[in-house]
Amino acid sequence: MSRDNVLSIFIGILIGFIAGYLLHEVMAARQPPRLVHGEEGPIAPGGAAPAGPNRAGAEALVQEIRSLEAYLLDQPNDADAVLRLANLSWSVENWSGCVESFERYLELRPESAGVLSDLGICYRSLGRLDRALELFDRAQRLDPGHYESRFNEAVVLGLDQREFEAAERVIEELRALQPDDPQVEALAEEIARRRSAA
Repeated sequence: MSRDNVLSIFIGILIGFIAGYLLHEVMAARQPPRLVHGEEGPIAPGGAAPAGPNRAGAEALVQEIRSLEAYLLDQPNDADAVLRLANLSWSVENWSGCVESFERYLELRPESAGVLSDLGICYRSLGRLDRALELFDRAQRLDPGHYESRFNEAVVLGLDQREFEAAERVIEELRALQPDDPQVEALAEEIARRRSAA
């Protein structure tokens, strides 16, 4: 293999890495800020576990997850502990564990639009877009004004599935719920950009 080939491969890998990183950042910017759900309702994101923990923080998260899992073997119906485990699993991006815990929580307390929406995001992260949309719809039936589930529905429809007309209908519902919301307008612009590029 010549030096030029090695250089071309290296540049290709570097460009791929940068493109992947930028795509990740665009997708993250298009998600509404997630609220962690606890006993007293939504808590600001720092209320459960730090995002992107350092090594000591990561070890503490893993230890807390293990402690909760052990506790739940003896107390499987402690809904608050199950929800805490789901939120910690979210913090370490353990989407399968997060799904399991949110599903378990919903068996104990089925009337939570916020948890249904969060579960939908987990399924989206696992690539199960149809299941995510079902959960967003279920959250909206439970709470017709639920903003997060509608926003996430528009993300899946417009950015993931490229169903632009359906996504634009959801954007109009979001505008009715929260007029002049900059996040909704940014998402609408991104969907329109992708539609014109298609």
